[in-house]
Amino acid sequence: MLGFVLFSFTPIVRSLYLSFTSWDILQPAKWVGIENYRVLLGSEELWRVMRNTAEYIVLYVPLLLAASLAIASLLNRDFRGVGVYKVLFFLPVLSSWVAGSLIWRWILNHKYGIVNVFLGYIGIKGPAWLDNKYWAMPGVVMASVWKDAGFSALIFLGALRGINHEYYEAAAMDGARPWDQFRHITLPLVSPTTFFVAVTSLINSFQVFTQVAVMTEAGPAGATQVMVERIYKYAFQFFKMGYASAMSWLLFIIILVFTLIQWRLQKRWVHYDG
Repeated sequence: MLGFVLFSFTPIVRSLYLSFTSWDILQPAKWVGIENYRVLLGSEELWRVMRNTAEYIVLYVPLLLAASLAIASLLNRDFRGVGVYKVLFFLPVLSSWVAGSLIWRWILNHKYGIVNVFLGYIGIKGPAWLDNKYWAMPGVVMASVWKDAGFSALIFLGALRGINHEYYEAAAMDGARPWDQFRHITLPLVSPTTFFVAVTSLINSFQVFTQVAVMTEAGPAGATQVMVERIYKYAFQFFKMGYASAMSWLLFIIILVFTLIQWRLQKRWVHYDG
């Protein structure tokens, strides 16, 4: 309880107070009311950052769900060496984000990166991923999916193992093809897990930072600037703690609203067995 008060509740209340002040760390905080929020909501930078964050979310969340479910479906089969594949898919989860980001800077290098080398084999000239304002964010998304898919796949694997095989046996007797079984049995029965992964990945998406800072340094031309990266810059490089706190609280409100919307919509597509 004491730890929660000291390290969670007190900083939360303190940041809320600071969001109504002007504070550069060196001088005492000066009360400015809603000025930080007024400037923040009126700035073009906020809407650019929100567009970049939305682009990241739109690409990242569906790709993560598809990749992790595909990996889990593969690992749910009995074949020789499945244990080795489980380790390989989970290894990125254990690596640090800084190390993973540096690896992906090399993978996406437009001169000698393996992605462009592979594209060259099939006759496609790869872009300068991290130096191109249109391709930098997709490059960051690829790295993020690589890093997080193993953990989400582990959650999906648990859900797949929990499905009663009698459903598949009955469907096969009725002539249902594997794709039909996947659509009408697997997807509905793993929908609670899909909902969980969607909610957590959406929250994580709003807080994307390390891969952006290491891979692109928020460039080129601000194409990968996101909310948390801006909060870090304003707080620890520009020393505008009040403005950074206001941005943090705006981010909290946005995440809360989207989470509540997802919670509300789950009744339409999430099915609980039994």
